[in-house]
Amino acid sequence: MPLVRVDAVAADPQQLTAIGDALHAALVDAFGIPSDDRFQVLRGAGTDQVVYDPGYLGVQRDDGVVFVQVFLRRGRTDEQKRAFYRALAKHAADAGVEPRNLFVALVENGLGDWSFGNGEAQYLDNPPT
Repeated sequence: MPLVRVDAVAADPQQLTAIGDALHAALVDAFGIPSDDRFQVLRGAGTDQVVYDPGYLGVQRDDGVVFVQVFLRRGRTDEQKRAFYRALAKHAADAGVEPRNLFVALVENGLGDWSFGNGEAQYLDNPPT
């Protein structure tokens, strides 16, 4: 059950929806998550301040930058993560996001780090397969 957070400097609501769709497609493609396992927080910058270096590590980014955090259970291989980054770049391009403007952080955690409501730790009682 990934939880996705997106902050996009210049995205309007329509593009945020497209970015969310692209992220979900990449998660399904690369990690094989169920298609109905979709939990996302999508934000355009609006009046928020977003700071980024336009050339860090030789990647030339601009105000089209999209910050993506994906919280997920640990256990994916480095190759699966690389496949996710490639799939996301491909799908995000369809949403009008240039791959150079994708800034992604995967945050892994354990089964006890999730509650889906009711004050319970559902994954501890019924671990996903």
